[in-house]
Amino acid sequence: MNPIFSLGIQSLWDEVSHMPTGGVWWINTDRHEDAVSLLNQTLSAQPDSAHVAVVGMGGNPNDLIELRDNSGPKKIALFTMQDSQNGLHFMRRDLLCTLEPKDYFVILLCSHNAWENILGKKLLDWVNKSQQWAKYYHCTLLVLSPGNNADALTSHLLGEYRSLSGLANLRYQGDSQLLDISYWANEKGVSARQQLLIKQNDNGWHLAQEEVANVQPRSDEKEVLSNINILEGAPPLSEHWTLFETNDAVFNAARTAQAATVIFSLNQNSQVEQLAHYIHTLRRQRGSALKIIVRETTASLRATDERLLLSCGANLVISANAPLSRSLTLIESVQTQQFNRHVPEDLSTLLANTEPLKLKGYQKWDVFCDSVQKVINNTLLPADSKGVMVALRPAPGLRVEQALTLCRPHRMGDIVTIADQRLVLFLPFCRVNDLDKALNHIFPLPTGDIFSNRMIWFEDKQIASELLIMRDVKPELWTKPLQMAPKPTNVINATYEGNGWRRYPEPLRLSADTEEKSS
Repeated sequence: MNPIFSLGIQSLWDEVSHMPTGGVWWINTDRHEDAVSLLNQTLSAQPDSAHVAVVGMGGNPNDLIELRDNSGPKKIALFTMQDSQNGLHFMRRDLLCTLEPKDYFVILLCSHNAWENILGKKLLDWVNKSQQWAKYYHCTLLVLSPGNNADALTSHLLGEYRSLSGLANLRYQGDSQLLDISYWANEKGVSARQQLLIKQNDNGWHLAQEEVANVQPRSDEKEVLSNINILEGAPPLSEHWTLFETNDAVFNAARTAQAATVIFSLNQNSQVEQLAHYIHTLRRQRGSALKIIVRETTASLRATDERLLLSCGANLVISANAPLSRSLTLIESVQTQQFNRHVPEDLSTLLANTEPLKLKGYQKWDVFCDSVQKVINNTLLPADSKGVMVALRPAPGLRVEQALTLCRPHRMGDIVTIADQRLVLFLPFCRVNDLDKALNHIFPLPTGDIFSNRMIWFEDKQIASELLIMRDVKPELWTKPLQMAPKPTNVINATYEGNGWRRYPEPLRLSADTEEKSS
């Protein structure tokens, strides 16, 4: 008979506690001591005849194991491995040197934040190979991973249900723990999106109350979890509204929601990245029924920021220009919606691809073409809204090098180049109807006085086609910008601006003696 091992939480039903041989289970914990406590209670829950091995990462597990009297297996094989990527890579091979893993329950206790620098393909490759290893050697592997990067790990592992038999988070809540089960598959069936309150007493961890083994219903569809700033001082609109002082509180409350409406407040641009983390975590972990809304209370969002929040999983971003009555109508419009857009598992990919180019100002002709091509090829950006490219030909009597001295881009990502008597600008994430406004910010003089004509490309196919023509321009036709003049040694109180030096007047005060003589 194939052995079945159990998670060490009392009263937990079989569907979310059994771990039969041939699979890999993964549990993240917020604190290292919680992982150690779960390890000890899981060991104590095994029968005395069980074959169990514990691998401690970066420490001796013998210093951590404390079994209750007359409980747990009679013999436990203990192993220590180095706290490094190589230690994880060779763990399976090293175990085979001293252990025949058939019918064994192997528990890996990771060090704090052990996977912080191993996210991505290496993590998924390790999980896939571990599943093949456990299946081939007919054993069970349980990974206990403590650290503060649990949300990032969970986001990466959510789609690995073919390699992982179970994935859960144990979140510390002061006087209790919240067991958030993403999915758990065993001989009893499959459970998903279960959240169970865990208490701890002298006898160990147990369910806070007896619960039936069924899928948690979406009974919170009418609930609204909102930042208090959204209502602009008005009281809650109904008994379904719950107001919170901060976005952090809204996020923590939404962690247990199934289909509620979650509303964040945004009043400054520095909040965008943190909100992106919150929205991405909720969308990846809580599913498509959750309605996530961001309301801008102070005008601070750029088009790229709005795209980032929507790409992370927000249903709606409400502009600061919308009055409260209009905002409430928009909030009502997303009710019963199902979010169906794809959200990448790695947030860093979204952040990197929705940020502007890490370039600004003049670039060589080939560097300019390569940079624009990179933006156009980015599939995470919306089609035909990646930016505007404009070619400007100087007015008669004005050389293109001289026109370049007047071009002063301020935004990161705005790049310019010159060749073949043309000045070419690329403005990422700029809308074509805002082009004139953008050019007025870049050039200190009216563009009609500097340039005789211009050509504009704003659709992806148009820009890609023009880039092919631009790449055919031979290097000898590339125009070099004017040389920057060295700072004159006899100029005092001057700063360099653009391509010239500007002196600032120095105030002088007449002395009292001078004033008397003059009078």
